Amino acid sequence: MAADETGERLPAATDGRVPTGVAGHAAARVFTDVAGHAAARVPTVVADRVDIVYRVHGAGSPAGRGAATAALGRILRRGSSPAARTVHAVRQVSFTAHRGEAIGLVGTNGSGKSTLLKAVAGLLPVERGRIYTDGRPALLGVNAALMNDLTGERNVRLGCLAMGMSPERIAERYQEIVDFSGINDKGDFITLPMRTYSSGMAARLRFSIGAAENHDVLLIDEALATGDRSFQRRSEARIRELRRHAGTVFLVSHNNKSIRDTCDRVLWLEHGELRADGPTDDVMAEYERFTGGGRR
Repeated sequence: MAADETGERLPAATDGRVPTGVAGHAAARVFTDVAGHAAARVPTVVADRVDIVYRVHGAGSPAGRGAATAALGRILRRGSSPAARTVHAVRQVSFTAHRGEAIGLVGTNGSGKSTLLKAVAGLLPVERGRIYTDGRPALLGVNAALMNDLTGERNVRLGCLAMGMSPERIAERYQEIVDFSGINDKGDFITLPMRTYSSGMAARLRFSIGAAENHDVLLIDEALATGDRSFQRRSEARIRELRRHAGTVFLVSHNNKSIRDTCDRVLWLEHGELRADGPTDDVMAEYERFTGGGRR
């Protein structure tokens, strides 16, 4: 059984996969081969001609900006305010991801990578098109919500509960999560409030919590850019392990080496449009020629 971005459950095919026609042309080419037989690979995410639009209200009215009454007025005027701006963040993006793939998302700043991940996770609505997922996507980002006034230990337990882990499973995995994060390498930091952590320590803990369980679809936004090389190697090894357990991993990163070391396929977004989709080495070579950055 699969779900779209609104949470709607979709009819499953007889073999448990998303039915061939459900996402139109984008899915049909992938789900069946030229002889009409079912393809061997199992799709987990289908994006079919996706548009994502942000609307910014009241951007052109400096008077009263920030005041509660002005904010209420903007809410009441939504849809008719001449000051509203429209930002087209993602334009007509289509792709199909399969179980066992690790897919990198690259592009210059503001190209729509994080926006697309949030839409796949169901956190942002699409303006047009559809996103279908088989299983529950889990978004892991540097800015993932943990509570700064709580200790690292408490955040581990709450974060795992939020992912659906039982208290017994959390107790079983707790020490492994702490050890993986390296939080206690230089002292007993796991018992301190997270507001005492450096940004790198907090990001490592977020990654460790999110990667504690196998996910149908794991979405990672810049998490590998934090921490030292030792932690990055552990993270890359964990992603490879997740792939072996039939999950699908998406990784947004500006670290080209992490993309090359971790991913076998890359989606290149530029100005919200899908500029390339293919094997990592091929797409990264084109991307590096475009940015003039060379192999980093």
